Amino acid sequence: MHKVACWTADQTHLSCHFAIRHQVFVEEQRVMVFTDVDAWDRHSQTHHVLAASGNHMAGTVRLYELDDHGTWKGDRLAVLPAYRTSIVGARLVRYAVATAAAAGGKIMHATVQVPNTRFFERLGWERDGPVAAHYGLPHQPMAIDLPGSESAQSQIPAQPELHLPVSVPALSPLLTHV
Repeated sequence: MHKVACWTADQTHLSCHFAIRHQVFVEEQRVMVFTDVDAWDRHSQTHHVLAASGNHMAGTVRLYELDDHGTWKGDRLAVLPAYRTSIVGARLVRYAVATAAAAGGKIMHATVQVPNTRFFERLGWERDGPVAAHYGLPHQPMAIDLPGSESAQSQIPAQPELHLPVSVPALSPLLTHV
């Protein structure tokens, strides 16, 4: 089993973050058309997190603060198919929670596809309302209290590589002001 490392992407690895999200949400799941990029990706305080298994990019998550009262949102959790039975998803979620907690966050919200509800519950999250359609699919609102969460430890692997069945797309023109 390879070591899983998580870190907040800098400009060097940001295109890998978007490539993984595109592969999962646009190409594979067809949840979104053309792109999954939105206004939160242009926000300067948004954390674009990457995970690598060994030296291979394996997944992403995005998180950002919603208000000045410690409310955070985690979304765009995307794990490449080859890593879905590994610990990559759990490490990404824990890293997001720890990052928000370290920034003074009090609570984090997420809206997860219904089949992933138990996965989040095993990580300490609780259901936070009724199931509702989100991008045309049933999603379960979830929440977790942040105080007391472990601290996030960034660990960028030496020369991480992205292996996708498609080439890494150029950074979207929507992100030219990131």
